[in-house]
Amino acid sequence: MSDWMVTQSPAARRRPRALSPLREHLRDTFWFAPTTAMVAVFVVWLGAQALDTAIVEALREEGDHDTLDELMRFADDAKAVVSAVGSAMMTFIGVVFSISLVAVQMASGQFTPRVVRLFVRSRITKATFAVFLATFVLTLLVLTAFDSADDPRAVTSLPLVQSVLTLCMVALSLLLFVLYVNTTLRLMRISQVIARIATESFRVAASMPAPSAGRETAGLGAATAWVPHEGRAGVLRDVHIARLVRVARKHGVVLRLLPRIGDFVVPGTPVLAVHGGAAPPRGALRGTMSVGVERTYHQDLGFGLRQLADIALRALSSAINDPTTAVQALDRIVQFLAAMSRHPLDSALHRDRGGAVRLVQPVPGWTELVDLGFTEVRGCAAGSPQVCRRLLAGLDDLLLLAPPERREPLLRHRELLRQEIALTAPTPADRAFALHPDRQGIGG
Repeated sequence: MSDWMVTQSPAARRRPRALSPLREHLRDTFWFAPTTAMVAVFVVWLGAQALDTAIVEALREEGDHDTLDELMRFADDAKAVVSAVGSAMMTFIGVVFSISLVAVQMASGQFTPRVVRLFVRSRITKATFAVFLATFVLTLLVLTAFDSADDPRAVTSLPLVQSVLTLCMVALSLLLFVLYVNTTLRLMRISQVIARIATESFRVAASMPAPSAGRETAGLGAATAWVPHEGRAGVLRDVHIARLVRVARKHGVVLRLLPRIGDFVVPGTPVLAVHGGAAPPRGALRGTMSVGVERTYHQDLGFGLRQLADIALRALSSAINDPTTAVQALDRIVQFLAAMSRHPLDSALHRDRGGAVRLVQPVPGWTELVDLGFTEVRGCAAGSPQVCRRLLAGLDDLLLLAPPERREPLLRHRELLRQEIALTAPTPADRAFALHPDRQGIGG
């Protein structure tokens, strides 16, 4: 059984509290972190400037002109350093931006265009850009704080704390630059990309509430009202679960989401079925569904498998011809399916504080997940013995883990793979070799 299922205790598998999708949407943007950092550094600069002013006023009240002379000489040296830092930071920002573009272009061309999201969501990339821009803004603010007076008695403020803060930001920028290059080089390795995709997929699976017996959904009865989709057409990225549960509880109904996360919805088509009463007002449901141009990890259980299958398909194409990458993708596909082999699927039930079901959310079933992970890869794997052997070994492992009622799609894919190998392998020896299960494809 996979590590994900073995190592997690029941307490560790407790479903996280349903949160607003806003946090996930902000993770998919690149503007939020740099903007927040620049605003924060402006606030910090105001505090540092007030502290510098207080230091100069205290020295002037004490009449310590010698110390003021020394501080003015220090400020002159600091001004040259801050000016150099301001010029260098723009060059640094350009280098980081260029590295990012090259890495994204190489990854999207070699793996799949959907892995660009991994670079956009990378915390170290956002932190690097944010700190670099914040340092540049800080240098501009500090330069405006230098006093041109030559007489210590006429000096009103010296950017002492501000200069030290700038040097600290430079040190942090250098550290983040090293971490950024290391992280970017790791993300350009296919094994790291595949591992990131698997991690995101497991996070979605861990956040799913386990549905109870089917009698709870069967007892809903016929729908009493329908809620159509309003707004632009696009992919249903996620729904605001907590808000939908509150709305359903307030109006004493049960809401059933009709499209699955990742489905393309168009205006006018029903998206919610209402059971047990009238449909809630449109204003109460406004903003509960997010529609975009592409799928996200947030609540999409099948998105990770879709990306892993895409990577394997591209690796098996004649243009790339990299069966080892396909085997690595199959490793994670088998790992994810092993984790879901005994997990309740088909629907997720979301309850209110009293334990009553208020929202029924459809999720992919076991057969759909197996087909998503294996169908297209199996169709392209017949000409690659390495991939065929790994695929057979994975199916055999899943047959050991899956309960009897879930073995049919696995047996179907294994039989179809055997038939395809029989049609493509030129000799009996080649067929026998390709039909030998091997977890490394062609290995020990």
